[in-house]
Amino acid sequence: MGEESSSSSLEKVEEEVMRLAELAKELEESASSFVAKTSSEEQSLRQRALSIDSSIKKLRSSIHSLDDHHALKQKVDEELYRVRCSLNDGDLASFLPNKSHGAFLKMFLGPINVRATRKDVQLKVKEEYNSYRDRTALQFLLFPSTLLLLRSWIWDGCLPALPVQLYQAWLLFLYTSLALRENILRVNGSDIRSWWIYHHYCAMAMAVVSLTWEIKGQPDCDHKQQRGVQLFLLWAVMQGVAMLLQNRYQRQRLYTRIALGKAKRMDVVWGETAGVEGQLWLLCPLLFILQGFEAYVGLLLLRTALVGVVSEWQVVFCGILLVVMAAGNFTNTVQTLMTKSRVKAKVKRSKSKQELSLGSTAKNS
Repeated sequence: MGEESSSSSLEKVEEEVMRLAELAKELEESASSFVAKTSSEEQSLRQRALSIDSSIKKLRSSIHSLDDHHALKQKVDEELYRVRCSLNDGDLASFLPNKSHGAFLKMFLGPINVRATRKDVQLKVKEEYNSYRDRTALQFLLFPSTLLLLRSWIWDGCLPALPVQLYQAWLLFLYTSLALRENILRVNGSDIRSWWIYHHYCAMAMAVVSLTWEIKGQPDCDHKQQRGVQLFLLWAVMQGVAMLLQNRYQRQRLYTRIALGKAKRMDVVWGETAGVEGQLWLLCPLLFILQGFEAYVGLLLLRTALVGVVSEWQVVFCGILLVVMAAGNFTNTVQTLMTKSRVKAKVKRSKSKQELSLGSTAKNS
């Protein structure tokens, strides 16, 4: 009896296994059919999306080649830009050609695709980037402020080597993580100017070089720290204040531009996005002062190296990088202001023409 019961149980298990194998086979066939159908539909959508994208580019080039009817050109160009934004802001964006990942992403992540296929995932990446910037802006302000306070209160005007090197290591991590996030955002459709990413590459190089610079205590502390380290920390405090203001004010303007269809939902706030009229009076002077102070620190480091006060190669390298970054930041800020002034002039001209046409219509009636 025991053997018969065991044999029947084994047969039932065998039948269940065969049934599951048959179900798995049917499910695999259904999945293959679904994937083939989805691939066909995906290819069709991709071809249609590419056709629309190509038509937009051709229309924009033909519009810019026309010399007359400036008001009409501006109106049509804005409508085309809104079409382009709607194309990039929806799920259809995943069917457009991917932007090149670049050597930086390949160096850190390898040959993997970091573009999200769903728009909600792309927006989560953007929101995480914004949150990270908010957190690091506070840290950017607090860390150098703490070092400067401890320098005057506890360390008798001479910073120890370890806190300075820890701060430089944190800067290296910060700029590397920002550069990685911004490269990923660009692949996913964000319109970040290339300079701001290159700026972070320069900052990464400066942090690496600074880590190799020997920080000495007394009696050489005044020569090495009085000008270079102290002024750099003061500049970092000003940079933290500027980052906080940009995060607060410029994001409001970006949301308005997205609502008007003048920016894409994946665009992010950086130095290329200026605030509204009243906020520019606060931000622009601060940015120009910050850029001038950055150039001053770089030139001061170069001067100390040339006169032989501190002649290490790290001082020369960091001085050159600071001057280059200050010049690049100044150039991009001026370009942004010139672009905004041209846009405002166009808006004023279009409004005056509308008022004139309304006035003439009223007189005729």
